Amino acid sequence: MTAQPAAPSHPVAERVLVVDDEPDIVALVAYHLAKVGYRVSTAASGADALAMARQDRPALIVLDLMLPGMSGYDVLEQLRADEATRGIAVLMLTARREEQDRITGLSLGADDYLTKPFSPQELVLRVQAILRRVAAPESTPNDRVSIGPITIDRAAHRVSVNGAEVELTPTEYKLLATLAERRGRVQGRGHLLETVWEAAPDIQTRTVDMHIQRLRAKLGPAGEIIETVRGFGYRIRGAQSKA
Repeated sequence: MTAQPAAPSHPVAERVLVVDDEPDIVALVAYHLAKVGYRVSTAASGADALAMARQDRPALIVLDLMLPGMSGYDVLEQLRADEATRGIAVLMLTARREEQDRITGLSLGADDYLTKPFSPQELVLRVQAILRRVAAPESTPNDRVSIGPITIDRAAHRVSVNGAEVELTPTEYKLLATLAERRGRVQGRGHLLETVWEAAPDIQTRTVDMHIQRLRAKLGPAGEIIETVRGFGYRIRGAQSKA
C-alpha cells in the first residue's frame, strides 16, 4: 500500500516556495502541497525565486532546473552562498534524467532530486521527508555530541568545528548526526538512503557520495573523521563524548 501524505503537524505550517516557468506544473505542485496544509508561494524565474527566498525565508524550495535567464543550478548556488538563505532546504524538480545533472545538483547542495514526469504524491512525501530533517529533535538543551573537534548540538541542529559554527543543509546535518550516532559502525549507502532520505535502498546511492563529499569539504580537516569503507559505505571514527 502506498503511503498517504499527511498534513504538517506544526501549529503553523511551513512555507514552501515552488519555482517553475511552466504554469501547469506550478499549479499541480502548489495544489498538492496546499492540500496537505503547506503555505505555498510561487515564482516563475530565478531572480524572483532568490528575492522571495530572502524575503519570505521558506522552509523549502521546489526548484526547477530549466528556468529563463538563470538556471536552477545558478539559483541553488546563490542560495547556498548567501548566509540568509543557505539553510533553506531545496528539492530539485527537472525533466533532465542524466546522472551528471543529478550529481551537479547534489554537489551544489540540493537536498533531493525528482525528475519529471513525477507523481504528485511522491513529491509531497519527499517534501515531508526533507522537512522532518529540518525539524528540531526532541532533546534537552545540553544534548551535545563531540567527536574529536566536531560538536553536534542536537537540540539546536548546529554543528561546530573547534568552536566555529559550520553551516550545513538539513540533509547534511542529518547525515552527520546519523553517522555520529552510529560511530565506529559502517553505514551502507542503501541504509543511509533509508535513514536520512527515507528512500528505497536500491536507488541513487551516488546521492550519498555527493553529500559526504560536501560534508567533508565543509568540515575542513575535521572531515577526515568520516571514513570511506570501500565497497560498503561510510563510518565515523574516533571517541565520542557528551557535553
